[in-house]
Parts: sequence; C-alpha cells; structure tokens
Amino acid sequence: MHDSKAQVFYGWYVAIGCTLIYFFTNAMTLFVPQTLFPRLMEDFGSSAAEISLTVTITLLFASLFAPFAGMLIDRFGPLKIMRIGIVLMAVTYSLYPLSNSVSDLYKLHFLLAIGLVFSGLVVNVIIVSNWFVKHRGKVIGMLVAGSSLGGATLPLLISPIVNNPDWGWRWGFGLLSILFWFFAVVPAYTFIKETPTSLGLLPDGLPKTLKPTDAASNSVSLLTALKSRALWCLGIGSACLWFSIQGVNSQITIFFEQEAAFSPQQAVLLFSTLFWFSFIGKLAFGALSDTIPKRTVLLMTSIILFLGTLLLFDYDFNQITLTKNSTKLSLFTVIFGLGFGGSFSMIQLVAVEIFGPAYLGRILGIITFIDGMGAALGTNLLSQIKTDTGSYLLPFMIVTVVTLIAIINVFLIKPIKKSPI
Repeated sequence: MHDSKAQVFYGWYVAIGCTLIYFFTNAMTLFVPQTLFPRLMEDFGSSAAEISLTVTITLLFASLFAPFAGMLIDRFGPLKIMRIGIVLMAVTYSLYPLSNSVSDLYKLHFLLAIGLVFSGLVVNVIIVSNWFVKHRGKVIGMLVAGSSLGGATLPLLISPIVNNPDWGWRWGFGLLSILFWFFAVVPAYTFIKETPTSLGLLPDGLPKTLKPTDAASNSVSLLTALKSRALWCLGIGSACLWFSIQGVNSQITIFFEQEAAFSPQQAVLLFSTLFWFSFIGKLAFGALSDTIPKRTVLLMTSIILFLGTLLLFDYDFNQITLTKNSTKLSLFTVIFGLGFGGSFSMIQLVAVEIFGPAYLGRILGIITFIDGMGAALGTNLLSQIKTDTGSYLLPFMIVTVVTLIAIINVFLIKPIKKSPI
C-alpha cells in the first residue's frame, strides 16, 4: 500500500514527454527559422518578404490541414496521428540543412505544416487533458511553455555555430535535427500513452474509488459549438492574437538588426528574452487559470500583449516613430513575452472549458484553422509591407490595432450551458 502511494503518477511522465515533443516541433518549425532569417537572406540573396514566406507557408497549410487533422484525431486517436507526424518532421528537419535555395525551403516548410498539425499543439493538448483534470491548467501551461522554452534556448544554443563563418546556419540546424530524433521521436514511440485507462489508471492519479471532478465532463454537441458566439469570438480573437504574436515574432530579429541597429548576437539575445518571458507567462497564467475562469485570464493576457506592442514606438506631439531605445525594447520583450505566453496557453484551455472534451479534436481543428490563417496573414502582410516601405513602422502599428480587436472579441466570449451527450 505504501509503495503505491509513493509512486509518481504516470501522467507526469506523459506530460514531460509531450512537453519535450512540443518544445522541439514548435520551436524548430516556427521560432528557430525566424532567428535565421537574416543569415538566410544573406545566403540566398532574398528579401524579408521572400524569406518570411517560408514560415507563412507552414502556418497557412497547417491551418488548412487542421480541421482534417482534427477529424483524424477524433477517429483514430491522438497518439497514432502524433507518431506519423513526428517521423515526417524528423525527416524534414534532417533535410533542412541541405537546402540550396529559398524554393527548397518552401517545399520543406510545406511538409512541416503537415507534421505540425499531426504532432503539434492539438494532439499534445488532448493527450495531457486525458491524464489531468484538477491540474489541467498547470499541466497545459507547462506543455505550451515548452515551445517558448525552445524559442528561448535553441537559437542561443546554436548562435555560436550559426555566426561562426567556418560553420554557419546549416551546421547549427543540423545539430538540432539530431537532437530531435533522440528527444522527440523516441518519447512518441516509447513512454507516451494516450489515456490513463490504457494503464488501468484514472486522471490525476486518483484511486479507483474516487471519480475525477471534471467541469468539462459534460460537452456541447458539435452543431451547438458551431452555432455559438463563443466559438467564433474565440476563433476571431485567437486569430487576431496569432496575427500579432506570429507577425511580430517573425520580423522582430530583422527589426532589431536593420532598424534598431543591434548586432546579430544582441538581436538573438533579445529574441530569446522575449521567449523566456513567454515561458514564464505560460506557466504563471496556466496556474492562475486553475483558480479563476480561463476566459478572464485570456482577457488579462490579451491586454498585457496590447500594452507590450505600445512599447515599440516613441511618441512625439507631431508623430509616432519606431523606438531604438534599448531599455524600452528590452521592456517590450518582457511585457509582450508575458502577454504572448499567457494568451497562447489560454486559447486551448478556454476551448476545453467552454466546449468539453467530446469533439475537442474537431473544435480545436477549427480554431487552429482560423488562428493559423491569422498567423500566416500576420507574417506575410508585415514582411511585405516592410519590403515595400523599407520600415516596420506601419506593420507594427497594424499589430497594435489588431491586438485591440482581439481584446474586444475575447471580452465577448460567454460560456455555453452544457449537458451530457
């Protein structure tokens, strides 16, 4: 009896495995390439718009595939789908350093889109939601914090290699692809289990005599969800948040180097700082959401994100200009990072809170489609306007307005009365 009590709940191993997978899949697909943009522009003679199209392709096709992936997840289970996606990503990452042109990168980023919807956020959220109820906010906060930790550490890890003329970005990314095989592919095929019942356990490690008290155990039907204001306000709100988050993240390293006149090492350090505070935001707001409504936390984090965008500008009586003040830009990485992290983690949790688990694959697929389109538009539009105007002033002003629209939509999200299906 004493031994069974002393045992660590197996769900924590599952949560760590899913976090490792998300740490690598999101960071290596979306965040590491963005810190390499200045080097890729030099290597391939490309503009900001041309090189940014790589990540835009991933976001666009990931959003298009997301509803289809959601149906497959509901039909075959998240673990089978994850394992297919994880191998596809491992092979694609291994080919990435062999690229000879921007068009090669476009093809690889298309494959990464498929891998991302199969092995990225949705499958991992569903698996850890199966294992945890009482501590779901904390655990999903930990899970999504994995990608921010990846964004904070992986670019710094390879920066000495990338910026060494004898090595360069190919060797840097190649090192990460080797790590991916060991720390993402191996967990997916070994100790990650889909549900606690597969090991004769209950969520949260409760004894069989007790039942988990899941506020979301009652679910809304798919039709009710589709007709609800909550789904579309959450979808549009998250699309606007993702427009701002991904748009800024994709361009900020170029801005730091080209307009704020930071060195490549300083630019990567600031980018990393943004992701460190995103990591803190995901953990802190995830934990907070276990004590107050998740919709309230999403509203708070959206406002923090908006306040962060305001720090990109200097305000005179006659005009608004982009700031070059290093202290102000450092503060921007802190505030924007916290808002980014908190908002990111809350979108999934609000969906679980409002709609319940019954059709979660399809509902998250729809939301991922909408916010993925927002992210793709943000990356593409901001980089194109910068290429056309030669400045990030107008792009970052658009980000501020879109973040304000996100706040309005999040404010309008209201809960739906659930009944057993």
